[in-house]
Amino acid sequence: MKLLKIIGLSFLGMVSIGTYAQELDANLQLRPRYEYRNGFKSLMPNGEMATSFVSQRSRLNFNYKQEKLKAKLTFQNIRTWGDVVTTTQVDKNGIALFEAWAQYDFDAKWSARLGRQVISYDNQRIFGEIDWAQQGQSHDAAVITFHPKNHQLDLGFALNANAENVLEPKIAYTTNYKNLQYAWYHTQFSKLNLSLLLLNTGYEFEKTIGNLEIDYKQTFGTYLSFKEKKWDTNFGAYGQTGKSADKKVNAWYAGAFLGYAVTNTFKAGLGYEYLSGKNQNDSSSDIKSFSPIFGTNHGFNGFMDYFYVGNHQNSVGLQDAYLKLNYTSNKWQFTLMPHVFNAPNTVLDASNNEMDSYLGTELDFTASYTIQKDIVASAGYSQMFASGTLERLKNVADAANTNNWAWVMVSFSPRLFSLK
Repeated sequence: MKLLKIIGLSFLGMVSIGTYAQELDANLQLRPRYEYRNGFKSLMPNGEMATSFVSQRSRLNFNYKQEKLKAKLTFQNIRTWGDVVTTTQVDKNGIALFEAWAQYDFDAKWSARLGRQVISYDNQRIFGEIDWAQQGQSHDAAVITFHPKNHQLDLGFALNANAENVLEPKIAYTTNYKNLQYAWYHTQFSKLNLSLLLLNTGYEFEKTIGNLEIDYKQTFGTYLSFKEKKWDTNFGAYGQTGKSADKKVNAWYAGAFLGYAVTNTFKAGLGYEYLSGKNQNDSSSDIKSFSPIFGTNHGFNGFMDYFYVGNHQNSVGLQDAYLKLNYTSNKWQFTLMPHVFNAPNTVLDASNNEMDSYLGTELDFTASYTIQKDIVASAGYSQMFASGTLERLKNVADAANTNNWAWVMVSFSPRLFSLK
């Protein structure tokens, strides 16, 4: 702690210019999480056993601020307890940079941020931090912001490569998107918030041997939210066009939520999402399945991650009707969310007969307790009641097996020091 303060004071001394007011803040996050997985992300196959483990996020955040300049540096280590090189007890994962950016405010309305940063908008359906994942999600990007009163326009740009190459590589860059451009606009009319998004992502692929190409997919749409007294509602609609791996893209999404505060401590809401898909008897090469791209997908369509968390891509799509019940009491918070899943497109059995569209029902229960302002304990239990149609989609033999998931997590987020 004393060493960190000395480093901070030295840093402030080195960057001190004129009479600029300067601030340096350092905080820590330690987040161990125990998980019991018995049919998580997919149905439990016959003959297999459940597993359990403890993962941990360890982050050190530095935030710097002066008159027109802001900067953030976040180091993190993500690991599973016991995941070490046994001969030396050295952590195999090492230290990584989660965020490393600088922002300059040209004036009260214009600013630019360069470097590795979190890009998160609206309800995080298209752009999100994915904070549930221990590693999170950030982008190496440049973002220019124009923000007059009640308006904000962000223009973002990114270009990715695997090294400081001298010549164009002969192997496609597939770690992430090759390049990205987007425009996000937000405004407010009294109690109504409106956002518009236009996103262009380019993915590199090998079209033929030695022939690398970049196909571009466009995601565009709107998100609206409205809050008044006890009502809390939102609606989002997005389309996708362009090409992906030399295939045409034509997909869409719509989602809505209506929430009501029954009392000061109890809230209830009803939601619905539709993500387009493709019939299994559709012989065209077009991609008709919507992809939430950079969204915080764990927060949607059930916490057991059966859909759109590294899976269910280019599939039959999804309809998700859900109820959200939330109760708070002092330092406690409880949430119950039942989901009913259906396939909006045709699923075929082994004999090419159309199957029932019902996929299953998932129940998610979570509880959290704030021990103090920088220590929060939380836990959850989820269970999937799957149908034969989901069994067919997941290619697992027996949907009657119990499929459940439980977790317990403690988040420590102390401020180490703040210098001014």
